[in-house]
Amino acid sequence: RDLTTELTVPTLSTRTATLTAKQDGILSGIELYRSVFDLVHAEVSDWQSMEDGDAFSNGETVASFNGLTRATLTGERTALNFLQHLSGIATVTARYVAAVHANPVRICDTRKTTPLLRNLEKQAVRHGGGWNHRQALYDGILIKENHIQAAGSITQAVLQAQQGSHHLLNIEVEVTNLIECQEALNTSAGVIMLDNMSLDDMKQAVELGRGHSILFEASGNVTLDTVADIAATGINIVSVGAITHSAPSADLSLTISIH
Repeated sequence: RDLTTELTVPTLSTRTATLTAKQDGILSGIELYRSVFDLVHAEVSDWQSMEDGDAFSNGETVASFNGLTRATLTGERTALNFLQHLSGIATVTARYVAAVHANPVRICDTRKTTPLLRNLEKQAVRHGGGWNHRQALYDGILIKENHIQAAGSITQAVLQAQQGSHHLLNIEVEVTNLIECQEALNTSAGVIMLDNMSLDDMKQAVELGRGHSILFEASGNVTLDTVADIAATGINIVSVGAITHSAPSADLSLTISIH
């Protein structure tokens, strides 16, 4: 129950609700925003809005609708929580994409997402111009340090993964230095993740990979200040956990006005 609204707002009151941007950004989650008001029976009419992936500017109207005042106020915070969070992810992603525009590099997300919100957050990354990494543990093989330790070596881990998977499934292996990179290049891996390696080592890794059918992914503590230099090393993919786990919410505000 929304006790405050029940006690202060007349039952049949209707209002126009306007969603306004308080910053520049990229929109994500507008269908979910609308769905909240439908679920609380706001009797939405005259709906107008931007589309997911659209850029908005500070002061611009993002969406508006007419509806029952009580239901609109009851749904307001939940609708904004989703929209601000997802638009924040799309906005930060777009900044990373813009920072590497001079190089043919994909900005990817990771599995560092909010429990139960992964699908929405990965969609927000796409709205910001980024790309999705694997969805979960079941749809891609990513051999990391602990897997290598358990298997005995990079070579053995990749071999076992290849023997247990079908021919359409790519294998990625994580390396932390150039010796490990060379070992990975001698296997059937299709992607090598360069984890927390220096710029010079990343450049050397790319050189080692010349003549191999291989993609290189950079990962580990990537920031807006470092991503352009990382992209310039010649790698193909940059995965950034921060675009989902640390994106600040976009500043969006809902106000109502008397008809």
